[in-house]
Amino acid sequence: MAKANITVGPNGRGGWAVKHEGSSRPISNHRKQETAIEHGRPIAKGDRVEFIIRGRDGRIREKDSYGHDPRNIPG
Repeated sequence: MAKANITVGPNGRGGWAVKHEGSSRPISNHRKQETAIEHGRPIAKGDRVEFIIRGRDGRIREKDSYGHDPRNIPG
């Protein structure tokens, strides 16, 4: 079974949550987005999944891939 992507987004209490994508339970909560990013990025690297950072409005701000990239992309 493939591991779920890691996301950083608002936690609904004024802070930021690091979660597995699709999960309602956070891995961790943080007061600052920067701290959440510092905590979540190594998890995504270790799991070799996408790391998705969302803004306060819930829209994707940044996305990094740490595995499963297609190798033969033309162009």
